[in-house]
Amino acid sequence: MRVRDELGGLFADAEFAEAFGRRGRRGWSPGRLAMVTVLQMAENLTDRAAVQRVRFDLSWKYCLGLDLEDVGFDASVLSEFRTRVVDHGLEERVLDLLLSALKEKGLVKAGGKQRTDSTHVLAAVRELNRLELAGETVRAALEALSAAAPNWVAQVLEVGEWNRRYGRRIDAYWRPPGSQTQRDQLALDYGRDAVALLRAVYHPATLVWLRELPAVQTLRRITVQNYLITTVGGREVVKRREADKDGLPPGRIRLTSPYDLDARYGTKEDLHWTGYKLHISEVCQLPGPDDEVPRPGRRARPTVPNMITHVATTDAPVPDVKLVEPVHQARADRGLLPAEHYLDSGYASAELIVGAQAALGITLVTPLLTGTSRQYRENAGYQREAFAIDWDARRATCPQGATSRFWSPAKQKGRDVIVVRFDQAACGPCPVRAECTNATRWGRQLTLRPRPLHELIHANHRAQEDQDWRAKYALRAGVEGTIRQAMAVTGTRRARYRGLGKTRLEHVYSAVALNLIRLDAWWNGQPLDHTRTSHLARLDLTLAA
Repeated sequence: MRVRDELGGLFADAEFAEAFGRRGRRGWSPGRLAMVTVLQMAENLTDRAAVQRVRFDLSWKYCLGLDLEDVGFDASVLSEFRTRVVDHGLEERVLDLLLSALKEKGLVKAGGKQRTDSTHVLAAVRELNRLELAGETVRAALEALSAAAPNWVAQVLEVGEWNRRYGRRIDAYWRPPGSQTQRDQLALDYGRDAVALLRAVYHPATLVWLRELPAVQTLRRITVQNYLITTVGGREVVKRREADKDGLPPGRIRLTSPYDLDARYGTKEDLHWTGYKLHISEVCQLPGPDDEVPRPGRRARPTVPNMITHVATTDAPVPDVKLVEPVHQARADRGLLPAEHYLDSGYASAELIVGAQAALGITLVTPLLTGTSRQYRENAGYQREAFAIDWDARRATCPQGATSRFWSPAKQKGRDVIVVRFDQAACGPCPVRAECTNATRWGRQLTLRPRPLHELIHANHRAQEDQDWRAKYALRAGVEGTIRQAMAVTGTRRARYRGLGKTRLEHVYSAVALNLIRLDAWWNGQPLDHTRTSHLARLDLTLAA
């Protein structure tokens, strides 16, 4: 109700006109359906529960501008609305409209400080191992063919035999094969069945449209990714791909489920998941010095609310560093470029720091990773910073006074580098050789970036040791609380829908919902609460007051 009073009707029907036709039966207002979806995310409701709130909750009717007698709509309308929005690429329209309205009120603006971080999102499908994936994909294709062309299936396949193997879902927990030999044999059986089924579907006498079924296309892709057809002794053999011998597709294209073709397998340190990755960017305005804290355990609210300005959903294997430029471009399109952008080391590179400052005037406040050599891993010995670099003379001098012999510009992983190598004659008799290098056939080798980037990296590493820089960079940690709020309020950690498009829609509408919750708290003068405060700590603060 407060949002309606302050912002009025946020989402006009005209903003979604391209996704809805002018002819046919009159439908429900797409602008209202957008607001219903936002409120649904704010309260983490199912479609049916959201429709019930539209019918009977007066606050929802007030927000939507409905008459008291309005009976709402069927729950399936929300699914149709999401499909139309995704098909026409309008997922971010609601966030654009909200931020535009807030810009007019002066609640968000360009400049200032913003921060970004990512979190993993689990797909709305069961996680399958390679054995389950092979069997379940065959079962899904059989189900689709049996529904689309039952007469063809009855004529071509031995239905009773196939039903015995694929009549119920393939689940290792319900039908666990005993030994590794049995599991390998079962995997080969699934592969042979997949090849036999595909050959039957692609036979010249078979109806052409059967091969166009999505489940059949998925079976073809997953079979190619996991099996090989070879010839052994003049006989055709279907064998399972082995990663070390035959190779497997990279994670960015490898399918992990026959029911969500966009879900990918991701890993980050000790974390492994199947699904997507969510990036959240928000304003990070600190409270003013004159603001008063109402009571212990509470923080003063900032002069403007910390609004989420952008969300991006990607495949799980996409590294964070690939999102920096797209995030900046999206903010530029909204006219909300920050002056300072706080990021963790996963987003950082020397090229991005230089490029963001030169092209957009954005200062990236982020730590750059140190090297990967043994000295950096063990934090001992002579690291790269211990060597004096004479760029004009094109040589390096080690702490013991020896000078390099080779200075060679090169390319490594598409980046310009300079390889500096010391002579074995100088490094061999060195008394501290063990602290400097383990190489036995040559001397110490350094890999340097071009001079401007090298100096930037060294300046960044020196700044990280400064307490003032650390205190400033601590502002980035607040985005962890936003991720926690997204998980607790909207259930963002687990995707509601299948497919990257609808998962992206869910995250955008969840971001709008969180913004409305924050606006309501800010308009009502509610201060920010401390995160990760235990009940015991709260009791201590209360007694101290």
